[in-house]
Amino acid sequence: MLIKEAENFLPKKDGGMAYNFNKIEKSWQKKWQDDKIFSVSIDSQKPKFYVLDMFPYPSGAGLHVGHPLGYIASDIYSRYKRLKGFNVLHPMGYDAFGLPAEQYAIQTGQHPAKTTEKNISRYREQMDQLGFSFDWDREVRTCDPKYYHWTQWMFLELFEHWFNEETHKAEPISGLVSLLEKEGNKNLKASCNPKTPQVSAENWNAMEENERLEFLQSYRLAYQDETFVNWCPKLGTVLANDEVKDGLSVRGGHPVEQKKMKQWLLRVSAYAQRLLDGLEKIEWSDSIKEIQRNWIGRSEGATVHFSIKDREEKLEIFTTRPDTLFGVSFMVLAPEHEWVGQITTEAQKSEVENYILQTKKKTERDRISDVKNVSGAFTGAVCIHPFTGEEIPVWIGD
Repeated sequence: MLIKEAENFLPKKDGGMAYNFNKIEKSWQKKWQDDKIFSVSIDSQKPKFYVLDMFPYPSGAGLHVGHPLGYIASDIYSRYKRLKGFNVLHPMGYDAFGLPAEQYAIQTGQHPAKTTEKNISRYREQMDQLGFSFDWDREVRTCDPKYYHWTQWMFLELFEHWFNEETHKAEPISGLVSLLEKEGNKNLKASCNPKTPQVSAENWNAMEENERLEFLQSYRLAYQDETFVNWCPKLGTVLANDEVKDGLSVRGGHPVEQKKMKQWLLRVSAYAQRLLDGLEKIEWSDSIKEIQRNWIGRSEGATVHFSIKDREEKLEIFTTRPDTLFGVSFMVLAPEHEWVGQITTEAQKSEVENYILQTKKKTERDRISDVKNVSGAFTGAVCIHPFTGEEIPVWIGD
């Protein structure tokens, strides 16, 4: 009925009538919003289907072409599944919490809550104009306390649990403490730091409270440890790999270096097999599944020790192909390995230090992905092949 009204068309120079999209589109978009036609409720009579898009960071510039490029494809599929009788959950949200909002606030002197709200309103307006079938009643904002209340809850749950390799699930840390009190950790099958010392029940019970807390760090699913991070002195914060390009911060262009700092980490490796098993139940393409398997990175192999000549230290290496060990002709340590400074000879000290300085400017991702440009520095040390007794040069490389 609406499109029959003459006011919904505009006269053309040739005497015809043109579609008045400004009026008609706004009218129908308002009706869709008022009627909440894309809102979904629980319906056990229909098969469920979940379509999740990447949540955009709401910058002041508004949507860029990359956003609708992906959203259009998922929206088409959502509509198709609805027509096929599925109860489709298709939400949208905003990755609105973190460094970009903080830096913008510092630069402009505006409170991030105000600028973020303004930017979100702009994004919502643009997405509504594109006519996406999102269920806005289920909108997610990562800066909303109602949202990060649950991420904090999740962290606390991880902190208070350990992974029992016998039951293949997380269990309360209090249960682990009970086991340590009774029998120590000699027969304990748990995901933990491989350097965790063996303790008896007597050892555990004799520990001070702070020693026990430190010991449990080796088992908790959320724990503190020192690890190398992308540190930006100018911004005064740690950056993700995506926030660093060519050794500089994407925001501001400030120098970034690899620095060892105490961080909160998650023992995700404990779930490697469960992640792999669950992957088989997901309807993804084989190529995507293979990428995920490589990312999970679970592998089986052997641990081998190479003694360093004239020193007590032994280099521990892991290999999935122990049959290739006889072909080993040199050893490579990461530039940040704790023994580099100890084993490097005086003659090689300057070269090694310069090399370490250069690698500090690269992110871990850059070092992994740049496979065409192989580089390194000889430490002057040699290690002994455990099978042949040959002397093998020890290098550092990125």
